[in-house]
Amino acid sequence: MDILLIGPPNVGKSVIFNRLTGLEVGMANYPGTTVDYKKGKASVGGEECHLIDVPGTYTLDASNQAEQIAVDMLEDDPGGVVCVLDAKNLESSLYLLLQVLEHDIPTVVVINRVDLIKERLDVEYLSTIMGVPVIKTVATKGKGIEKLRVLISELIGGEIAPGAKETKASWELAEDLDRKVKKKGLGEGKSKKGRWGDLLVKPFPGILLAIVIMGFMFLLVVGAGLAMRRFIFLPIFDLYVFPPIVSVVERFTSEGAVRNILVGEYGFLIKAIEWPIGLVLPYIISFYTALSILEDSGYMPRLAVLLDGLFNKMGLSGAAIIPLLLGYGCAIPSIMSTRTMVGNKKRVIVSAMVCLSVPCVAQSGAFIALLAERSIMLVFVVFLFSLVTAFLFGLVLGKLFKIKKTPMIQEVPDLLVPDWRMFGKKLWIRVKNFLTNGALPMIYIIGAAAVLFETGLLDHVGRLLEPLVTGWLGLPSEASTPLILGIFRRELAVLPLLDMELTNLQLFVGAVIALFYVPCVAVLGMIAKEFGAKVSAVILLFTIFFSMLIGGLIFQIGGILL
Repeated sequence: MDILLIGPPNVGKSVIFNRLTGLEVGMANYPGTTVDYKKGKASVGGEECHLIDVPGTYTLDASNQAEQIAVDMLEDDPGGVVCVLDAKNLESSLYLLLQVLEHDIPTVVVINRVDLIKERLDVEYLSTIMGVPVIKTVATKGKGIEKLRVLISELIGGEIAPGAKETKASWELAEDLDRKVKKKGLGEGKSKKGRWGDLLVKPFPGILLAIVIMGFMFLLVVGAGLAMRRFIFLPIFDLYVFPPIVSVVERFTSEGAVRNILVGEYGFLIKAIEWPIGLVLPYIISFYTALSILEDSGYMPRLAVLLDGLFNKMGLSGAAIIPLLLGYGCAIPSIMSTRTMVGNKKRVIVSAMVCLSVPCVAQSGAFIALLAERSIMLVFVVFLFSLVTAFLFGLVLGKLFKIKKTPMIQEVPDLLVPDWRMFGKKLWIRVKNFLTNGALPMIYIIGAAAVLFETGLLDHVGRLLEPLVTGWLGLPSEASTPLILGIFRRELAVLPLLDMELTNLQLFVGAVIALFYVPCVAVLGMIAKEFGAKVSAVILLFTIFFSMLIGGLIFQIGGILL
């Protein structure tokens, strides 16, 4: 039996899903975490069911893809629904519940995050009016989860009725229910965290605080990653891992192709460890640490509110900052998260901005590894270049597509101190995902590059590209190899540059080219799936042209000035 887990974004559905199924699903304190649905087995009362984590949705009006998925699933004859309401935003959640009940499906109601409100909730009254069981939970602490297991068991056993389907969903009714369900609590006024939360969305001091917060996160990513790389990863590999590997290979192979493929310039046994693990992984850890803090603290939606005026100039709302920031982790979930946006043109604009100038976490790690040893300022300039270009590109696309400005509807959750146990679990999940979905493909491509390099094929292609690479871009001829590898993995357009003797200008040119260069094959495939092959082809050709144009201009102008 399929049981649907339905509720608004940021209500804690993924946490409940995790506790019931034990599966590893992303959790964050901002809207848009669950964009695609997750499915897992839940054992309750000796019975098993398939629990489906439906994309977070405020309504069932089908105004975007996330809402449409929820409607489609409700119309697909599920065995039951667990409707998760937000205690902090109960009125809007009640409207969603009323819409769910119209589908005549056995339903259990969960009011989550009750620890964040001062009011007492009359769940008995709501249960009587709606004709369905209602319980309170604090999912992050596991409170109420066992009661929920019992109710799901009753759903499976057919002991729970569909509820008050004859009640027509309306905002007036939701408002009336909200007023009657809430009982006045003990005490008024905002907490200290609430007052800080208000300050963060005001132009002053919100903009100043945003600069300080994001600056601190930048220093955390670069500083912590650089420290881990320099004092932990590289010493271990240089002293204890690579020498034995080289020694064994030299003992059992003679000089020639086989030895070169294994431990040569693109030696598979060395580069397959050094690049993804020794150079990139430290920054993966530090980046996801910073991103998780922003997510779990509730700061990201406040940043969205703060930047709403800026994004309005592109015809977008401030909420577009969320997929852009997600793009610094990986472009694929970033593109998926645009499904919560209203209007396909807006989705294309944000996705194109990500593809052009938002480096994924592995690529960011490669940039930092390439530039930080020479100059922290170069790292800062590259990422500033990324943000400015993304904004200007979005501005041009907004004018080109004639996007109309729309008001932002954005839930702003309370500021929260991250749950460090869940924080650690999420960090581990993300690092593990990089090792399986990022590092492994990189290792395969490095192996193929080692063979192609030794056969001379890469050298042949390099000679064909030499006029462009050396003449226009000002890079050594061997820099053509990263351009070929970067088509398959974006960070491989950067990492080979580490072994070349480059000037600061060449380093910056190489980093900028790699920044704007083609999205990896997986991202292009996602673009084709979401928007069609034509859009994917346009992005592919434009990013190649733009990266070569800007990289060459920087070298030519820099050569004159320097």
